[in-house]
Amino acid sequence: MSAVKWLNFFRRRPPEVSWLIVGLGNPGSEYVDTRHNVGFAAVDTLVDELRPQPRVNAEGAIVGKALAVKPLTYMNASGEAVAPLARRLGVAPENIVVIHDELDLPEGAIKIKRGGNENGHNGLKSLTAELGTRDYIRIRVGIGRPPKGVSVPDYVLDRSENDQTQTINTAAEAARLVTTEGLERAQHKIHSKR
Repeated sequence: MSAVKWLNFFRRRPPEVSWLIVGLGNPGSEYVDTRHNVGFAAVDTLVDELRPQPRVNAEGAIVGKALAVKPLTYMNASGEAVAPLARRLGVAPENIVVIHDELDLPEGAIKIKRGGNENGHNGLKSLTAELGTRDYIRIRVGIGRPPKGVSVPDYVLDRSENDQTQTINTAAEAARLVTTEGLERAQHKIHSKR
């Protein structure tokens, strides 16, 4: 679904939200459960756990004061869906929470921060370019570095050998905490778990 079609869903009456939770990933069954799709998995977990009403569409749901979404533009063009949606909803970049895979953290680690460099992550590069700022909140889900001889693209588009359930649950909880209790309290609660 293109960003334009996605926005058309909200033309008549956009939901009243003050936060946007964005899970980064790639659409399509071939990407389900890959390391690169931890953001999608966290949004799915957040939505399933809270059973939000009403559902916005297959790609998003209202969760408290947030709209939790999975852009369907593929990872490298995430900003093309997120930036117009944020503008349409009136959500400022500092109230956008992005859940994404992070090579520079050990597998299973979760870190929350505002802003920073994209470190080669094409989804974050797209978001920064389209939003015009780096000052959105990131929930960094550690996937570790690929073993010697394995390329980064092959590694991130492969599935982990380890059970990711707890990591995904913690990432979803981190997003919920940021939007309900604020960045600092979320950092304290999530970072102290490790």
